[in-house]
This record gives sequence, C-alpha cells and structure tokens, in this order.
Amino acid sequence: MNFWPCFTGRNSYSANWPLKSATCRWPECEVADSQVPLDRSTRFQVTSAIMRRSYKYLALLAFIAVLAVAATWPLVGQTPSSADHLVVYGDVVYFYPPGNPRNCILNNHFKRGEPVGFRMTAINPATGKRDRATQLVVHLTYGGKALDLPMRDRQTEKQPERDFFVAKWIVPDDAPTGIVRYTVTGKDPQGRTGEFKPFEVAASQITIVE
Repeated sequence: MNFWPCFTGRNSYSANWPLKSATCRWPECEVADSQVPLDRSTRFQVTSAIMRRSYKYLALLAFIAVLAVAATWPLVGQTPSSADHLVVYGDVVYFYPPGNPRNCILNNHFKRGEPVGFRMTAINPATGKRDRATQLVVHLTYGGKALDLPMRDRQTEKQPERDFFVAKWIVPDDAPTGIVRYTVTGKDPQGRTGEFKPFEVAASQITIVE
C-alpha cells in the first residue's frame, strides 16, 4: 500500500509540501474539512451564531403571539364582545283580530283607537338563534308620558313559524298627534342584553294622526 503525504491544515509531513488545502488531494488519504478538529475559538463562534439565530426565531414567535392576543382586545368605543349582547330587531304593524284584512300590515301612521303591533326578536350571535325565555319590553313615550309594554312569545306548536315576540298598544283617545318615540330592550336567561332603536327619520317613526 502506498502512503501519500498530504497537508491537512494542522499537520503535514513536510513543511515545504506544495499543497495548501485543508483537504487531502490524494485519494488514499482523503480527509474532509468537517473532520478537521475545531479549536475553542472556532467552536465558540459557531455556538454563538447558532444561539443568535435561535434568539431571532424566539423573538419572532413572541411577536406573533403578542399580535394574536392583541387582535382579541376591543378598540376604544367597542363593546368587549358581540357575543355578550343580543341582536334585537323587528317591525311595527296593525294588530287587528284575525280575519281583518288590515291585520299584520306594516304601518307607522295610526289614529286614536287603532291597534299598534310590535313584533320583535332577539338573536344570540353565538348560536344564531333566539331563546324563547328572553324578556323583551317596549318603552313608549308620547304626550309627556312613559309606558312600558312587556312582550310575549308568539310561537306555538301549531304556529312554529312565528318565531318572534309581540306586544300590542291601543292608541289612547287622549294621545296627541305627532311622533311616538319608542325603544325595545331585551335580556335572556344568561344575562345577555340588547336594544333596538328605530332610525332617527321622522317619516319612519310611529306617528299619531287625525
């Protein structure tokens, strides 16, 4: 077997050997660069580089975590969570007895003695459904008077499609003509609350006419 001298960068058979590579150039004694032992300073540099890269990744992960948490914080003026509130909405109609051709027709102009019907629902955003045990109240203001009308669940086994609450108000004979202000508030058994207010447009408000 022939042995060929080679220069490895740390030891050599001849100081004048012309090869200056850290890897043996002879097939009989190939020594890869990675096989050359590292001195302490080199190992420290490699370790420091790895740690610096690890710190960067950790810092990036921490930054992403902070952004994820901050995304759930409410902005100024926002409620803490929409799931804590009910979505209350509905309409106003005539509430004549069944069989009357004007019964349940949408309307906002009423005369004294006519039946004003409020139909409302209260949806839980978390489920997209209403709780039939929710308590809704219509708050009316007319002629300097305030009136609270509790609503009732309209849905029955025979009429399951009537998935809403109702309240009826007969316009009193002493009610002055003009706009009747109203709001509807709701509260479910879990404590969620909600409120409905009609648009502040005079033509769309409940109005008492002659």
